Amino acid sequence: MHFASTRMASPPEPGPYMPDLPAVPAWLNKGDNAWQLVAATFVGLQSMPGLVVLYGSIVKKKWAVNSAFMAMYAYASTLIVWVLVGFRMAFGERMLPFWAKAGPSLTQDFLTRRAAFPATAHYGKDGVLETPRTEPFYAEASLVLFEFEFAAITLVLLAGSVLGRMNIKAWMVFTPLWLLFSYTVGAFSLWGGGFLYQWGVIDYSGGYVIHLSSGVAGFTAAYWVGPRLKSDRERFSPNNILLMIAGGGLLWLGWAGFNGGAPYSPNVTASVAVLNTNVSAATSLLTWTCLDVIFFGKPSVIGAVQGMMTGLVCITPGAGLVHTWSAMLMGACAGSVPWFTMMILHKKSSLLMKVDDTLAVFHTHAVAGVLGGVLTGLLATPELCALDSPVPGMRGVFYGAGIGQIGKQLAGALFVTLWNLVVTSAILLCIGLFIPLRMPDDQLMIGDDAAHGEEAYALWGDGEKFDIMRPETTRTGAAAGAAREDTVEQRLTSMGARGVTIQL
Repeated sequence: MHFASTRMASPPEPGPYMPDLPAVPAWLNKGDNAWQLVAATFVGLQSMPGLVVLYGSIVKKKWAVNSAFMAMYAYASTLIVWVLVGFRMAFGERMLPFWAKAGPSLTQDFLTRRAAFPATAHYGKDGVLETPRTEPFYAEASLVLFEFEFAAITLVLLAGSVLGRMNIKAWMVFTPLWLLFSYTVGAFSLWGGGFLYQWGVIDYSGGYVIHLSSGVAGFTAAYWVGPRLKSDRERFSPNNILLMIAGGGLLWLGWAGFNGGAPYSPNVTASVAVLNTNVSAATSLLTWTCLDVIFFGKPSVIGAVQGMMTGLVCITPGAGLVHTWSAMLMGACAGSVPWFTMMILHKKSSLLMKVDDTLAVFHTHAVAGVLGGVLTGLLATPELCALDSPVPGMRGVFYGAGIGQIGKQLAGALFVTLWNLVVTSAILLCIGLFIPLRMPDDQLMIGDDAAHGEEAYALWGDGEKFDIMRPETTRTGAAAGAAREDTVEQRLTSMGARGVTIQL
């Protein structure tokens, strides 16, 4: 009894276990905060290590290190620029209809206050406030982290278009500039309270902001950087398909945070979005695989990964806004339309054939992103839109919105496309005045060793030869102190090359 009374009389625990202020303000919901941090981590895993592993394994052996590092560098550089000025340019106070005011996200006063999107209040035609600004139930720091992961993966996806030849020094300059002058514009225009947001263009979780922009910017960058070597374009087989699948798997599962975190709360919209995301990805993968079998006689594993990706991209603009049967329909479209543009249309278009888009980011992200945006404009339900959209009465054409909603979706896609074409071109042309955008041909012949002085695998194969006649001999001391020369087999065994020839 004495023990119980002592416990009851003890003061509250200090630090993070305070039951109220200052650690837990009245506006903070612990569940919302926990989910947003988890969702941010899931999205982060898509880039690090998801796309790092996928890029490093889907390319030729000689480009494994460079490709993985381009993704890693983009992720790190984005974070620093994001907290210095980028976040508030995308989600801060309105400066222009498509841009917010720059500012740092570094101080305690800013990061510990309640999160808010200052420019997201929606007003009707008569100027009356229809929807107050978005204010999630957690600290600004959680929102800064979550939105950073979206910005980072956009640049990592863009990198897929220029793998295998872009000068790494030019890439190091390009990433912060593109983030500031391209990504922040799309993010504010569609999510942060900009003119497309106010107009009613639907982009639930980044079909336009992330995938269309990365696809168009990647294609544009591929044009200005120039193509890979002819030998690399003709044969660019993956160096490790199993790791490629593993990277793709991290991308797929990480999409639960991508679309599940988009409502900024673990509500019913998040649940619907995560389920729809998985259904669309699976349907698209199966559709793509079946088309490969029908037209080429065998299923392609690389094709299956591409189909998975197009399904994820296509559902993203409407993941929390459509029925699950609609997600299945969107998946079927995602597995067939980009398949057609990549396998059929690409080979008939002189422009598409001229531009060397290494991982076909234009097809898997730009085409799939626009497709998803249009289908969302058709299939978004009024009930689910009411839970997520700032615009009252938002719905798809099939639910009474009128054909005007498709016009808005297409206009939004056109703005993102044109902005990325112009800005990406301007950035690269300016960089090209000081740093060559493409590595020279003699370095392209070598790959990673020329770019970084490092190689992915310490293996024989890929053109190297083990010279059994080399004059150097390996000698080991005998018990009597005499030296003996090892046989070639013993020397190979000591190098871990016993009985196998590795060709990559």
